[in-house]
Amino acid sequence: MMPGPRHNAWQRLRRLLRLRLVIPVLRSPAAADYTARGVFVGLLVAMTPTVGFQMAIVAGIWAVVRVVRPAWDFNVVVGMLWTWLTNVFTVPPIYYMFLITGEGMLGRWGEAGGYAMFSERLVGLLQTDASFLDSMWIYAVGIFEAWGAPMLVGCVPWAIGSAFLGYWWSLRLVRRFRQRRRRH
Repeated sequence: MMPGPRHNAWQRLRRLLRLRLVIPVLRSPAAADYTARGVFVGLLVAMTPTVGFQMAIVAGIWAVVRVVRPAWDFNVVVGMLWTWLTNVFTVPPIYYMFLITGEGMLGRWGEAGGYAMFSERLVGLLQTDASFLDSMWIYAVGIFEAWGAPMLVGCVPWAIGSAFLGYWWSLRLVRRFRQRRRRH
């Protein structure tokens, strides 16, 4: 028996992203805008320095929206899935991007100390040997103490921009997908 085709790392990553992020959007039986709002909220939360708390934040937003503004309800499962865009592997470059953006917005050029130093310190925070809740607290406090204001300010344009782009993309994707299915 011959083994299956070998794929390089990029092909495997693309396949995983499609399976975990795109397919749930396409298979959602709900209205296209309901699903797209889930992508919007998921990306809005994903692009903030809150890894470890993101799915809970999405669930909290969902609960509040359902009570306060039901017309804005969204697919909470899709929202939670899209928070996975920031994970242990993608956090260092994404958080560094937030930090550099925030430094620029605050007029503090060059204070980050370079990506290598940032990444080393962030990985150190992530590898804290403690219980899950304790490690989340240590991680959140450590990030705020090390890079607080610049990272928080720097994530805002990325969170807003990616959320709107994700909404537009997913709404268009779902509508086109359903249109093709109706034609066939």
